[in-house]
Amino acid sequence: MPELPEVETTRVGISPHIQGQTVTSVIIRNGKLRWPIPTAIKKTLPKQKLLSVTRRGKYLLLEFPKGHLLMHLGMSGSLQVVDRNTEPRKHDHFDLVFANGKCLRLHDPRRFGSVLWTNEPPFEHKLLKDLGSEPLDTEFNAKYLWQTARKRKISIKQFIMDSHNVVGVGNIYASESLFRAGIHPRRAAGKVSLENYTLLVRAIKTVIKAAIKQGGTTLRDFTGGDGKPGYFQQRLNVYGRKGEPCRKCAKPISHCVMGQRATYYCTACQK
Repeated sequence: MPELPEVETTRVGISPHIQGQTVTSVIIRNGKLRWPIPTAIKKTLPKQKLLSVTRRGKYLLLEFPKGHLLMHLGMSGSLQVVDRNTEPRKHDHFDLVFANGKCLRLHDPRRFGSVLWTNEPPFEHKLLKDLGSEPLDTEFNAKYLWQTARKRKISIKQFIMDSHNVVGVGNIYASESLFRAGIHPRRAAGKVSLENYTLLVRAIKTVIKAAIKQGGTTLRDFTGGDGKPGYFQQRLNVYGRKGEPCRKCAKPISHCVMGQRATYYCTACQK
């Protein structure tokens, strides 16, 4: 599943080609995504100029004079900028065609992505209004996370993966951040000290920044905004390394399932 770094990399990749351009047409080949694509945008968007491409959590926000297009890549979605005459492939469900001859194309085999329209302030949309802090914003700090976790019995891994607390800390990044901070993934969030939350926040910021810099972690079915398949694989410390030696202590990496997600950790380095 594309996570925050992959979405941010996509945003950076597509923006130079479409920002400031005027929409000429909207093509909906299959509008049955996670939620139906509103057909009204076929009349609303043409002749509107794309003012900006921003991100909130894993949602891309395309700003137009009359509102915002909210796009989510779901489990297998990707966005590409192609020439408007490029023949669509199977699972190319949505095109936003611009006056410069470029086309923003959504490819989504599993159709769990979304394309929605809002005339209201985007951060008040029901999908965005309850999202937690952005991990790279200054307000995401140890005190915030520690206070939010008070008396919570949920595991620390599931706590930081909850988008109501902080957005964008997906499964890979949660495992890697907890390893860097030396915190066992099963520890109750309410039992983590402020000192350890300081280490964890620092680790999350480091991991997310590194992932964005490298273009995200390679995903089998993810294609970047430039149309080139895949991204550089990060040098992961624990994720996907069950039984391999820990890079710090050489003890075999352990594996378990938490909240139906694979979890990797070192029993010696994480307490």
